[in-house]
Amino acid sequence: MNSLKTVCVNGLGYIGLPTAAIAAQHGLQVYGVDVNPLVVDTINKGEIHIIEQGLQALVKDGVEKGCFKARLTPTLADVYLIVVPTPFKGNHEPDISFVEAATLAAIPFLKAGDTYIIESTSPVGTTERMAELIFRERPELQNTLYIAYCPERVLPGNVLHELVYNDRAIGGIDEASTLKAIEFYQLFVKGELHKTNARTAEMCKLTENASRDLQIAFANELSIICDKAEINVWELIHLANKHPRVNILQPGAGVGGHCIAVDPYFIVSDYPRESRIIGVAREVNNYKAFWCAERTKTAMHDFELNHGHKPTVALMGLAFKPDIDDLRESPAKYIAQKVMQSEQNNFLIVEPNIKQHSIFKLTDTLEAYEKADIIVFLVAHKEFKTLSYLEDKVILDFAGVFKK
Repeated sequence: MNSLKTVCVNGLGYIGLPTAAIAAQHGLQVYGVDVNPLVVDTINKGEIHIIEQGLQALVKDGVEKGCFKARLTPTLADVYLIVVPTPFKGNHEPDISFVEAATLAAIPFLKAGDTYIIESTSPVGTTERMAELIFRERPELQNTLYIAYCPERVLPGNVLHELVYNDRAIGGIDEASTLKAIEFYQLFVKGELHKTNARTAEMCKLTENASRDLQIAFANELSIICDKAEINVWELIHLANKHPRVNILQPGAGVGGHCIAVDPYFIVSDYPRESRIIGVAREVNNYKAFWCAERTKTAMHDFELNHGHKPTVALMGLAFKPDIDDLRESPAKYIAQKVMQSEQNNFLIVEPNIKQHSIFKLTDTLEAYEKADIIVFLVAHKEFKTLSYLEDKVILDFAGVFKK
């Protein structure tokens, strides 16, 4: 019988909150910890602060049953999950200060037999460094804790399903820690749980997203070449993928989100000489967003020359991928900011997945589409795919909405 009864989830964002809600549905008493009082208050009302299909009902049910409670500080538990951001500092150097802060906050509550697991994307060696920190602060816990790393690998918009059914790579600082972490995930994960060590598990997450970044970079570079060669890149990729051993991805306005656009830098930062292809892929995908901004500004300039007045421009989409509300590291948001640097007027900003934005004034999809002279598709949201192609508009389709 599983001895794990309580879990303290540190970080209630796009991964931490769904993980906490699912754990609460599988017989665990869950304490969710976040430093933002608004987040804590929202969750304790049975509401959510992010968009994720099915999450609202799950959180509401857990709160009403009393098996899910949000807090500002950690508390006693059997398992401590660290699911906090790992942003950049300096020149794309990974910043693990949030992981360290969450660990320090949990240290006073740790006791012999507890399990401590990092899920936050981390540089290789982070789990070992956090173990050293714990034992430096609490030397009496040496050889009494289970410490492991287990990265998430989920798709925004389908998180609740993938947290349960995707395979997981689980690596402890020793064999006993790996097995104890597996015991925890077995409570709610139906996918296969693969045993490894902490360093390999850390590198596994980075490798997965660096690989995807490379594949997207090929498609994005191809789209730039095709634009210059006057070739429809969407048709080209469709035809090339008819080869039984070719599977080229679809190009876009760049790469965003807090995974693919971020994780490769964790490798490049620690191994700059060895990660040349990975580094160049990052440069290509960053350049694609800049290229889209320049193409938009050129279209605006040409329109003014031909019509004698400035165009009204609809920038369609701000999220980093279709049908979500997540704007982290979004190339679409970068492009919008870039083209609006010299002028704030004559722009209609559309993002159907959020109600308001602190910087951009948002416009309804159909209103923007009808009023604009130039339509710039930055994200292929489902709302955009229902629109009819208008021959009398200048349409820049960087997201493949029409694939024309």
